[in-house]
Amino acid sequence: MLSSRAYEHYSHSELLLRLTALLKMLSPLWRLRTFDCSDLPWAEHFPELACVVNAINDDELDDIDAEPERLLRTLLPALKADLAKADTVFIECGLESLLGICLPSPLPVQSLNIDDKELAHFSAHIKGRKWQQITDFVLALPFASSPECEASSAELGGISPESELSQSEPNSSVLEWCAGKGHLGRLLAKSTGVPVVSLEWQQALCDAGESFAQRWQLPQKFICGDAFNAPAELFTGSKHAVALHACGDLHVSLLKQGTKAGMNSISISPCCYHLIRDNQYQPLSTAAKATGFELSKQELQLPLQHSVIASDTANLLRNKEMAWRLGFDRLQREVRNEETYLPLPTIKQSQLSGSFTEFVRWGAQRKQLELPSELEIAGYEAIGSARLGLVRRLDLVAHLLRGPLEHWLLLDRVCFLEEQGYEVDIRAFCDQSVTPRNALIQARKTQV
Repeated sequence: MLSSRAYEHYSHSELLLRLTALLKMLSPLWRLRTFDCSDLPWAEHFPELACVVNAINDDELDDIDAEPERLLRTLLPALKADLAKADTVFIECGLESLLGICLPSPLPVQSLNIDDKELAHFSAHIKGRKWQQITDFVLALPFASSPECEASSAELGGISPESELSQSEPNSSVLEWCAGKGHLGRLLAKSTGVPVVSLEWQQALCDAGESFAQRWQLPQKFICGDAFNAPAELFTGSKHAVALHACGDLHVSLLKQGTKAGMNSISISPCCYHLIRDNQYQPLSTAAKATGFELSKQELQLPLQHSVIASDTANLLRNKEMAWRLGFDRLQREVRNEETYLPLPTIKQSQLSGSFTEFVRWGAQRKQLELPSELEIAGYEAIGSARLGLVRRLDLVAHLLRGPLEHWLLLDRVCFLEEQGYEVDIRAFCDQSVTPRNALIQARKTQV
């Protein structure tokens, strides 16, 4: 049921508009604070959906949530039935293709031009999943793979490698944005021989990356600087900028500064859309601005509520913590006689091995909440567990829209680049099992 068909049928700007309409129409399902809900607030308008979600066994919720295709298969028939009763015409306009939207598949790649022994040194101290993301990202860059692979990429509609950095003047370099220790740039420098300039604001990380580059005699240098106010020479001295999972406004800053400087090429994989400095999301493209579609920081977290790495134990602990927080929430509302949410700080995992009563007393102390001596704390644990079932069902339905919302955000970036005179390709650079943040936006300047 998941398909990239929408990307094939519509222009990027038209697809953005269709996703806007979908997200607005179904806003009651995802624009809500689940901790404030005592029932399914949308049940009256979506009765079939409410019936289906209430019938799901608690033990199945996490498994359904973890598989986007299963989630869509479970909820779509009921949602269609509710929309049909409401006389909506959206079913005729590609409801399934928009709810099941996914990125075009990665282009076929071969292997890095590094022998296995050297590769082991490059991947030392990097977790396997992160290392896989780095290698897949490097291989997806037009100038990073073998001639045979480049030809294949060109045939399949990728940005032509002939116009990329590997074919431009020898002194040009790749700019690695928000580099950390420069793992991505290091692999790029080693596998292609292209000079890399790595920008990172923490001096300690720059020093560590510089040391490794010198030891391996790599054409990689580090600049300690602020990504929000980067030196202009970084952009004029580089033809191609790359950023793997630079968070929120950090990758937005690259797009704005890089396009203003007229960089030849930009390749980014966005992440953490909610890490922004403004209280509301600020659209980049004229197309997105024209929709009038507003997003809060909380709503920007929806696409990130998809994990492929959580174990059964991690899920159990997460659910236990949520139930305890919900129990505390009900308790604090009654003690304060105020129906408002009182957020608690992050807890240590070790606290979950204690008792609910200890957790409540910890929370009350942190929030300077005086608990009545006669208060029966233990009873609120059961209340929290009951509320957990509701919250998990609300989240499950909201997660039906996390894909469309993330694609809306991705398309805002794509449309912005196109409006700045770039030819843009968007597709997955790795499988979702490696990371759900697997989108690669590649842009090449086509207009002066």
